[in-house]
Amino acid sequence: MEHVFDASCTVPGMSSGLQGSLWDSSAEPELGDLTRARRVDLAHGAWVDLLPDYLSGADTLYEHLATGVPWVAERRQMYDAVVDVPRLLSFYNADKPLPHPVLTRARTALSDHYGEAFTTAGLCFYRDGRDSVAWHGDTIGRGAHSDTFVAILSVGAPRPLLLRPREGGESLRFPVGHGDLLVMGGSCQRTWEHAIPKTARPVGPRISIQFRPHDVR
Repeated sequence: MEHVFDASCTVPGMSSGLQGSLWDSSAEPELGDLTRARRVDLAHGAWVDLLPDYLSGADTLYEHLATGVPWVAERRQMYDAVVDVPRLLSFYNADKPLPHPVLTRARTALSDHYGEAFTTAGLCFYRDGRDSVAWHGDTIGRGAHSDTFVAILSVGAPRPLLLRPREGGESLRFPVGHGDLLVMGGSCQRTWEHAIPKTARPVGPRISIQFRPHDVR
């Protein structure tokens, strides 16, 4: 069974579809107020903060990242074969400048709000519904044994992020769209798993930016 967290049951106004001529506007990207985030408490000391439309002018950021980031198509060993990773990737460590000033401001705002320095940013480019990420959580790094944070900022077409307890149980669906912010906190990385599933339905491209503190993977 799957429970859907949508605009009507958790966060009024969460975007669920495309807006405007592309998504929202061609304005310069601006951040909203993190204190507006709504918290959803999960089991085992985990929680999720949701803030729809945290980023305005998200069209501009999407286009900048889609065309300007050095995207990498990785291949990984899977059992006895080497397969394509079903998404494009780019990683910015603590010493590497982020690809747009609004991401630097977002990282600073998250660090100030949650009281822990977010240092790295991992970008994923989901080109269509065939791109995805399988169920996973932290099995290495600090999140495997300590409470921590992963903040995900989305631009582009909406895709659902699914969460399920690592020990088994009902899965939860969080629709995240253009300019929305979702933060996983508490024990979420070690007691829950998350995924972006494939879909056969027509969907547009999406870019997610995952901000993490030091040694959270």
